Amino acid sequence: MFTLSTPSHPSPKVSICLPTCNRPELLVACIDSCLAQSYGNLEIVIGDDSKDKRTQQLIAQRYANEPRIRYAKNQPSLGQARNVASLFERARGDKILLIHDDDLLTTDGVEKLVSLWARHPQLEVAFADQYEADHSGTVDFDASARLNTAFHRTKDAEGLQALPGRCGLIQMFPNNGWMANANLVRRIGYKDQYGMCCDFTFGTELCLAAREVFYLHDYVSVYRKTATSISHSTRGTTVAATVSAYAFVKALKLPPQLEPSRKLALRRLAPIVVSVHAKNRQAVLGSKIALTHLFAYNYGFSMRLYYHLLMLSRAAVSPVSGHTSPRF
Repeated sequence: MFTLSTPSHPSPKVSICLPTCNRPELLVACIDSCLAQSYGNLEIVIGDDSKDKRTQQLIAQRYANEPRIRYAKNQPSLGQARNVASLFERARGDKILLIHDDDLLTTDGVEKLVSLWARHPQLEVAFADQYEADHSGTVDFDASARLNTAFHRTKDAEGLQALPGRCGLIQMFPNNGWMANANLVRRIGYKDQYGMCCDFTFGTELCLAAREVFYLHDYVSVYRKTATSISHSTRGTTVAATVSAYAFVKALKLPPQLEPSRKLALRRLAPIVVSVHAKNRQAVLGSKIALTHLFAYNYGFSMRLYYHLLMLSRAAVSPVSGHTSPRF
């Protein structure tokens, strides 16, 4: 566990970028967690992509006298990626932190992250652990431990990362609750051509571009599991985040030292993509991916391969009738 230190130079300003869309009932808790930060030099930049005026009215009524909040209503709506990109451009801070409207920050989350720059002046990106919570924000501590372990966030991994780009490729880097130098964030930007996996592609490109990335084995944010997320609504379809992430990882030009990280990423992504193609009756494409990524199925010593091949064969002979739901 790291102790927080007070830098001798003026504390950097942190811009908390908060995209929101049609979820005012979740947004309030998120904003309040940002306002409750133990770190003082910050602003909360909100981009509202909502179709109605509920969020706009809520901000006006509840936070009219809060100078740290800078709110903008997007007219017309920008979409997920362009909304986040616009927040990055509007940010005035030295550091940028992203938090989504259905998630939360721990009270000392910003302070824990920003303090890392005092010990590592060349640092460009920092991230830490996430709690997992239900819709109401109640934390499940066992699930939180499993979540971070699944994404390679463990005690033995703490510190400056020897291969910064690896963090993004293997999804060690979280989708929010991270902090980075504002100039680097704006240089990378959120790109809308990647669809639902813009979080993943941004994190990967950010880590690939950074000179130094630090992982802190401590909790700074809360991931709330909600049924209204965009990724949840598109899961199992051909526009699912996993399908786009697979194509992105396959196409990346990487130095030789990061090829094992690419393989690790594809080991996770390829079977899910095969399952998606089987569900959507794309038997030829699904079979090709399965057979060219046998390492993802332990080279045939995995029952998952034969289950997916069975799904694909059913899709091939029954292109119109019912289909089997994928088992990820």
